Amino acid sequence: MKAVIYARYSCDNQREESIEGQLRECLAFADRKGYTVIKTYADRAISGKKAENRPEFQQMITDSASGEFDIVIVWKIDRFSRDKYDSVVYKTKLRKNGVSVISATEPIDDTPEGKLMESIFEGFSEYYIKDMAQKTGRGMTENALKGTFNGGTITYGYTIDKDKHFHKDPATAPIVSDIFVRYAEGEPIRSIVDELNSKGIKTNNGRKITYHFVNWLLKNRRYLGEYTFREVINTEAIPPLVTHDVFEKCQKRLSDNKHKSASFRKFDEKYLLTRKAFCGCCGDTMSGISGTGKDNSRYRYYQCMTSKTKKCHKKLIKKDLLENSVIQLIMQLFKNKSLVKRICDTCYALQSTESTDLPALRKQLSQNKREIANIMKAVKAGLVTKSTKAELERLEEEQQRIEAEITREQIARPIISRDFIESWIMGFAKSNLKNQEQNQRLIDIFVNCVYVYDDKIVVMFNYKDGERAIMLEDVEKAMKKENTHLCSECSSMFKSGDPYGN
Repeated sequence: MKAVIYARYSCDNQREESIEGQLRECLAFADRKGYTVIKTYADRAISGKKAENRPEFQQMITDSASGEFDIVIVWKIDRFSRDKYDSVVYKTKLRKNGVSVISATEPIDDTPEGKLMESIFEGFSEYYIKDMAQKTGRGMTENALKGTFNGGTITYGYTIDKDKHFHKDPATAPIVSDIFVRYAEGEPIRSIVDELNSKGIKTNNGRKITYHFVNWLLKNRRYLGEYTFREVINTEAIPPLVTHDVFEKCQKRLSDNKHKSASFRKFDEKYLLTRKAFCGCCGDTMSGISGTGKDNSRYRYYQCMTSKTKKCHKKLIKKDLLENSVIQLIMQLFKNKSLVKRICDTCYALQSTESTDLPALRKQLSQNKREIANIMKAVKAGLVTKSTKAELERLEEEQQRIEAEITREQIARPIISRDFIESWIMGFAKSNLKNQEQNQRLIDIFVNCVYVYDDKIVVMFNYKDGERAIMLEDVEKAMKKENTHLCSECSSMFKSGDPYGN
C-alpha cells in the first residue's frame, strides 16, 4: 500500500514531538508494515486546534482525491487534529477518497468512546449535510438553469468569468480534447498520463497528471456541454470540448476495460477486519489471504504477518469463522440495555469536553457582563466620568462580538441529543447480516481491535471496559448448527494451517 506521512508540532512543544522525530518513527512504522511512503506533509509550529489554519494539512486532504495513496500515517492521533469535530470531518473526507488514518505509536485510536463518538458525529454529519442540501438545493438548481457556476473546483479545461459563466480555457481546453481523441483511438490511459507529465502539464492546482485524473476526465459529461445538477440538465451553459461520437467511443472502451478488470478480480473479496485483526501470540497484524483446494474451491483466511517468516507459529484462521464471531459479539451488545444506556450517556457527555473554544468564550461573556453591571451600578450611584460612556459602549460591542462567536461555534459544532445517539446506535440492531457492507459498518463503528489466538478471540470494543472473549470451539458448533461450517476437507485444512490442502 502507498502511504503519506503527516507531521506537526506546536510552537510550545518542540522536543519529543519534533518533526524529525515524528518522521523517523513514522518511517520505521511504514517499513515494518510494508507500506511505501510517497510523500510527507509537515506543519511546523502550528497548533492542531484549527485544521483550516494548517496549509500542509489542507494540501494533503486535497491530494487524497487523486487516488495516489491509501494511508495517512501520523505519529500520534492528536497530530492529525486536537479537535474531535474537525477530526471527524476530515477523516470522513479521507474515507470517501479511500484513505484511512493510522497512528504509528498508538495501537488503539484515542479513547474507546471517542472512537465511537467519531462514528456518531459522522452519522449526524451525513444527516446534517442532507438537511442543508435540501435547504440550499433550490438556489443551486436555479444556478444550473441559468448556466452559472455553482462553486467548488473549476472543471479542468474551462475558466469562469466575473458573471460566473463557463468559457473554454485557451491553455487547457486543447489538452482535454486531445486526451479524448487519443483514448478513443486506442491509446492506454497510462501512456497518455506519462506523455502529459513528460511535457510538464499540470492540473488546476499545480499537481502532476495521474491515472485517476484522466479516468475521471474521460467520464465527465460536462465536456459534452452538459451542465447537470440533480434533475436539471442544461445543454447550453457550457461550450463542449468533445463530440458525442468521440465521447461514446471513450465510454465503450472504459466499460470494456472495466469488465476485463472485473474478470481478473472475480475471486477478490473484502476482508472486514483488515487493520483491526492482530495475532494473539506475537501482536503483529493479521491480513487476508486466499488459496485453492484440490477441488478448485476457494478458501479464505487471516494470517499473522510474522508467521510468513516462520518467527511466529500462529495458525491460520478461516475468514468466515473470525468475522462471524466478531459480528455475533457486536449483535449481543444491543441486547444489553444497561450497557447501551452507559455508552449513550458517555458519548453525550463527551461532547462537552470536545470544544475548548466555547468554555473560554462563555467565560469571556460572563466577565464582560459583570463589567457592564459594575458600570451600570456606578452610573446609578452618580459616579460618572468622561470615559464611562465610551467604556460602556466598548463593552457592549465586545458582548455582541462574543455572543456572535458563541453562536458560530454552536452552529459549526452542534450538540447531538442523547435521544439521537441512542436511536442511531440501536438502529444497527436491525442490520442485515447477509449484507457485507452493513457488516463492515458494524465492525468499523463498534470494534477497536481483535486479538486472535488458536483457541479464542478477544474483541476490544469502542467503549470503556469493552473487552469480550469467545472460544472458537463454541463458534464452530454454532456455525455447524446453521449448516454454515466448512466441509471436512476444509476443516482439516484449518486445523493443519494449510490453505492449499497440501
